[in-house]
Amino acid sequence: MKITRYKKVQKYLKFYYNNFGFHQPYQVLIDGTFCFSAFKEHIAIREQLTKYLNGSVKLLTTRCIIKETEKIAKKTHGALTILKQFGIHDCNHKQPVSGSQCILSMVGKKNDKHYILATQDRDLQEKMRLKPGVPLLYLHNKSPTLEKPSPASYSKAGHTLEANPFMFISQTQNESLKNMKKTLGVEEKEEVSKVVIKKKKLKNPNPLSCKKKKKRPGKKQDEKKDKVIEGRVKKRKKSKHKNVLSQSSIQQ
Repeated sequence: MKITRYKKVQKYLKFYYNNFGFHQPYQVLIDGTFCFSAFKEHIAIREQLTKYLNGSVKLLTTRCIIKETEKIAKKTHGALTILKQFGIHDCNHKQPVSGSQCILSMVGKKNDKHYILATQDRDLQEKMRLKPGVPLLYLHNKSPTLEKPSPASYSKAGHTLEANPFMFISQTQNESLKNMKKTLGVEEKEEVSKVVIKKKKLKNPNPLSCKKKKKRPGKKQDEKKDKVIEGRVKKRKKSKHKNVLSQSSIQQ
């Protein structure tokens, strides 16, 4: 089996395991159409399915499906012999019904028994795609193929994930854990710590910042005033010594 094909199967099985509680041994409910196709292509169902699903498998059918294949035993004699090798689950039908009706009643609304349906009936496949948590298995090119989960399964899984905060724990596992805690007397105390966010209050502006600034005279004006005042006060005086020298020189 190719690596990509193996990864897809494990991915789908993990999806059903986490969200719908599927586990090993996988219960595969098989109808006459699947057995007829396997007989036609010379496929060993038990060996191929255990290898494909990579786990232990329980192959099952019902009395209604066997009786339906017996009616057309001339064409499907080989398929009937293969079908009778599997285990029979009680469908609680007093009078036999068609195989598709029997499978629909066995699966029910929620597929509580976690059946993997193996069928080649396309009408039955379309009906099962509307029900969440029903894996579909069919034969394609002489090899078993597990179909991608339907939109109904994805939407149902989305609701369960919203209810369950732990994505890696399935709903059934979560319920079993709660029951175990109740029996042991361990109660979960939910303490929700609320973080109070303080809102900043609007403060009034600083009154000092609202005052108008006083105009101060510039430095240049102060310097000019000082110079003028100094010029008036400090006047140059002619020295007497120089005047005496000048008069003496004239007399000579």
